[in-house]
Amino acid sequence: MSHRSVSVSSNTPSSAPGESAAPTAPAASTGPKRRTGLSRVPFWAQILLGLVLGALLGWVARSGDVAWLSTALDRIGGTFVQLLKLAVGPLVFFAITVSITNLRNVSGAARLAGRTLLWFMATSLIAVGIGLTIGLLTNPGAGTGLSPNDGARPEQAGSWLDFLTGIIPTDVITPFTELNVLQIVFMAAVAGIAALRIGERAAPLLSFSEAALALLQKALWWVIRLAPLGTLGLIGRAIDQYGWNLIGQYATFTADVYIGSLLVMFGVYPLLLALAARVSPLQFFRGAWPAIQLGFVSRSSVGTMPVTQKAIERLGVPREYASFAAPFGATTKMDGCAAVYPALAAIFVAEIFGVSLGIGDYVLIAFVSVIGSAATAGLTGATVMTTLTLSTLGLPLEGVGLLLAIDPVLDMIRTATNVAGQAAVPVVVAARERILDLDAFRSARSFDIADADADAGTGTGAASAGGTGGAEGRRGGEPAPATA
Repeated sequence: MSHRSVSVSSNTPSSAPGESAAPTAPAASTGPKRRTGLSRVPFWAQILLGLVLGALLGWVARSGDVAWLSTALDRIGGTFVQLLKLAVGPLVFFAITVSITNLRNVSGAARLAGRTLLWFMATSLIAVGIGLTIGLLTNPGAGTGLSPNDGARPEQAGSWLDFLTGIIPTDVITPFTELNVLQIVFMAAVAGIAALRIGERAAPLLSFSEAALALLQKALWWVIRLAPLGTLGLIGRAIDQYGWNLIGQYATFTADVYIGSLLVMFGVYPLLLALAARVSPLQFFRGAWPAIQLGFVSRSSVGTMPVTQKAIERLGVPREYASFAAPFGATTKMDGCAAVYPALAAIFVAEIFGVSLGIGDYVLIAFVSVIGSAATAGLTGATVMTTLTLSTLGLPLEGVGLLLAIDPVLDMIRTATNVAGQAAVPVVVAARERILDLDAFRSARSFDIADADADAGTGTGAASAGGTGGAEGRRGGEPAPATA
């Protein structure tokens, strides 16, 4: 038990054991900050307001051919996405590096990481099965009026050779300038493992990495608070550019993606939580909803990562494990973008181009979805994963051009599904490893992002406040057994 206590206290800001509670005292005495004006409106309501206003302004811009309004919506939405992407490279690098080194404080860290990956793969396999089933039942490419001539070959295409050889960067700068997240993850993993191997000599580097990560997370929280305005611009731009007629052309395909994603989010994950983790799915969604909601709006798993991690910790997952699972999931766990969607996209493109798919092709789709999901890398859009799937099946890459037109509308539900899975799997793993704090899980509630950024990067939160922090979780009211 003493080892566990040291593991928790090593992550607190104070160096003196007797002063460990000091940093939290001011927050307790001052209470919540007083809100004024728009900040009084709950964040979810601000998002909804942005959604409605964006749809209305997009319709006005398109129907009235209002050029200045179209430009304004494009600038607002584009600026929000650009701000999210600005922090992606360094955020992923420092998050992965710090999360790997934090695993040294977790008993059975290798087993936790391995089981997390196995659950990621298992749920991806289920998700791609749902996508294939829906596609085979509905024939999304039939009756659209689209033809191969409507497609255009994408500027960038993924292949297995590119995927395998592209993991290793040629230099340390280009992955950040070109935002190659997969290469950034590779470098961060190497740095984290190397830091663990050299021990105390890496302490200055780890201190810098933790400080840089806290700074980036704090800055990203400020960007996240702009999500209502970003929603207005992104939705407005989508409706202005594409209109409702385009959605009508892709009605079956759009419905399939949404139905498949919703089945995974509200069918597969609740079953796993109830049967494998033996916890309440409803309670899970209460705690994870802010992250799922932001994923829907931002269309970026990496941009949502700080909110996802906070939600996971509030649900009782130990901080040390959550700090690994959140960035790991944000870059590899893509049930929406890399499982449901590629399966449906392959069937859609095959029907448009008159190509028959057999059992072997469906097995290949499942293989690509489970193994190649890291190529999606948590950014907006799933073009790389789609081209990887189509090229593996020998389908024309011009089919990607058919899908890009409707992509922003589909990407919202895909990313929300991604984020839900990135939060659900750590809860399942923590529960099965008996390190989930059930008291924290049962008391978790949806949090307002306007308040949650107050302690971003400071090391405070539900997990540490509850004293569990990866050291002493409870399942069924009993202490977790010590593991090697």
